[in-house]
Amino acid sequence: MSEPSSTTTSTREAPLPTDPAELLSLMTLEEKLAQIVGFWDKGDGDAVAPLQGAFGDPQSLHDTSRHGLGHLTRVYGTNPVEPTERAAWLWEFQRWLVASTRLGIPALVHEECLTGLSAWKAATLPTPVAWGASFHPELVERAARLFGATMHELGIHQGLAPVLDVVRDPRWGRVEECIAEDPYLVATTGTAYVQGLQAEGVHATLKHFVGYSASQGGRNFGPVHAGPRELEDVLMVPFEMAVHEGGVRSIMHAYTEIDGVPVAADPGLLTGVLRDRWGFTGTVVADYFGVAFLRVLHHVAEDLGSAAALALAAGVDIELPTGDAYLAPLLEEVRAGRVSEELVDRACLRALEQKAELGLLGATFEDEPPTEIELDGPELRAVARELAEESIVLLSNDGTLPLREPAKVALIGPNADRTEALFGCYSFVNHVIPQHPGTEPGIEAPTVREALAAEWSGAEITHVQGCEIDSEDTDGFAEAVVAAEGADVVVAVVGDQSGLFGRGTSGEGCDRDDLELPGVQRQLVEALLETGTPVVLVLLTGRPYAVGWALETCAAVVQAFFPGEEGGAAVAGVLSGRVNPSGRLPVSMPHSVGSQPYTYLHPHLGGDTDVTNLSSRPSLPFGHGLSYTTFERDGLEVVAGQTSADLTVQVNVANTGDRAGAEVVQVYVRDLVATVTRPVAQLVGYARVDLDPGQRRRVSFTVPPARLAFTARDGRKVVEPGAFDVWVGSSCEDRELVQEVRLDGDVHEIGTSDPRLTTVAVEDA
Repeated sequence: MSEPSSTTTSTREAPLPTDPAELLSLMTLEEKLAQIVGFWDKGDGDAVAPLQGAFGDPQSLHDTSRHGLGHLTRVYGTNPVEPTERAAWLWEFQRWLVASTRLGIPALVHEECLTGLSAWKAATLPTPVAWGASFHPELVERAARLFGATMHELGIHQGLAPVLDVVRDPRWGRVEECIAEDPYLVATTGTAYVQGLQAEGVHATLKHFVGYSASQGGRNFGPVHAGPRELEDVLMVPFEMAVHEGGVRSIMHAYTEIDGVPVAADPGLLTGVLRDRWGFTGTVVADYFGVAFLRVLHHVAEDLGSAAALALAAGVDIELPTGDAYLAPLLEEVRAGRVSEELVDRACLRALEQKAELGLLGATFEDEPPTEIELDGPELRAVARELAEESIVLLSNDGTLPLREPAKVALIGPNADRTEALFGCYSFVNHVIPQHPGTEPGIEAPTVREALAAEWSGAEITHVQGCEIDSEDTDGFAEAVVAAEGADVVVAVVGDQSGLFGRGTSGEGCDRDDLELPGVQRQLVEALLETGTPVVLVLLTGRPYAVGWALETCAAVVQAFFPGEEGGAAVAGVLSGRVNPSGRLPVSMPHSVGSQPYTYLHPHLGGDTDVTNLSSRPSLPFGHGLSYTTFERDGLEVVAGQTSADLTVQVNVANTGDRAGAEVVQVYVRDLVATVTRPVAQLVGYARVDLDPGQRRRVSFTVPPARLAFTARDGRKVVEPGAFDVWVGSSCEDRELVQEVRLDGDVHEIGTSDPRLTTVAVEDA
């Protein structure tokens, strides 16, 4: 970036107003447009954004900012830069904007923060699908508070997270960025993230509104064919809760089209739903280059000016990461009378109101930037460790685990000793560092091999890679088999490499057309099984794979969804028994690629029936997860509300084993007869309950009408009277405790002010 002069002083005779509307009235058209765009010194090539190299910055930062600047894009997250040095640069640039532009408005700085701040040397947490596996939104909120405080200290105002797309197809590369296939789990976890980040003065940005995860064939940017009921009752649910319950201040549009209309050009969604129905008052920002993509990819605009007109009218307030369409092309459209300046005013006022909320209007940056900052301190690492431990799912176990004192261990597999295997595609390690060969990760992240060596100091551990992640080369099999034959147990660590746009097996633009483990990894595991030595399979992946064969043949299978910087130690702790696994599947484990797309939320005819010879039943259901202790549930009581369509659900849960553990109590509902088809199971409440051996607790859920509601034929969100099955179990398929209940009275319509959250109370039984 060009360096602004630090010697420029303001010649402004009087301070300018800090009221957004009054400030808007003083602005020229060029100054208004400057406030609704970003600037990104992104460098060359397709490194960290789709088609990044297709767009060039026509001007330097100094020239672009002569009328002011709306956003500074990824100041810390584009290159490996020393955070304190970059902070000094940022403060100097903000002072230049204040002193040298006519209106003196600082820029809003945004960064990626999907797994913590995506910057060099910053703590990196597990991926969001691991958050879902933890079923612990309070812990996610605590994590967001911690790295949100760091972001605020660095002068960052907005984070581009969380991703609230509901998983619909495991073939899609961005499954790792999502939280779950259940909209309520996504909604509660995502809303907790929003509340944590915004509590520290950093605005969260919901991604990607809406439908992105339902793309055709699980292909990135693929067309979406979701009907209005799927949009309303599944895909929109997390966004609505984050608006109503979380008070989110920014939302990013999805790249995709729905039934032929790109979301970035759809006023029915970006204005009609978000603002008119839900009352959202924040800013809608473009996904990177999303406005230009209306011309380049969707072909609904003949040039950038037309693309800008469509997006602005639809309700996209801020063009990110740069002003490819909203600067010169939009200026020409307004000057020619083809776009009303009132639309520019609408977007600019929202941008100014956001800056006012963040304290930027009137800010001088006369304070000093941080000269020391702890990006990966002990408190944040402790949360990263806790989240990693709680997110690991024990899929199967024949009693081999835990391995308390193994003597000879063959540690085999392409992910056994790779730091990158712990992280998702929006981690700095996998997102940016690959573009800078020779750069160290900057954080301490022991691999599984290093963590096991520390966990089992007395064991003889023989490490053999065996094969690459995504290669057909089997030359390493022979050495791996020899190691397995000489060991008491094999720990096989396989899975994904996260990357972007085809440079990985998981991540943005890294979609799959099958759900077998990439490359020859399955063949490697099968070769190890043939030795007769017990094989413990550890999956470090970004998506669920079709590993039903492993569930039947391996001594144990452990699933870790890119568990972050403390993930190696968390895996080691689960294998040794130091950690009692408590994660539960946030996505179904698929049986085959041919059964996709699949979701446990399917109606009756979406599952196995007598009218088709093909099974869609997953290998393991949503909510499944084993423990080293045992739990018992009893005493289910379900009471329907007297004046509204709510439910009270109470159940006892007890630890009947010999060690402490956490049970995830899951409440499901099925509407037995309705005017539209309804899912065979739907999560309406859950609670993570820690229990000592022999401890027994009673868990109470108050399920509001919104959790039972659906979109009726006339478009209203309603709860119809009638019979419902309610059950509590260890997964969506576990109907150990079930009770039928009737809701009487009239159809109950859900209003905008109705609560969306199921409340939970836990007390001694």
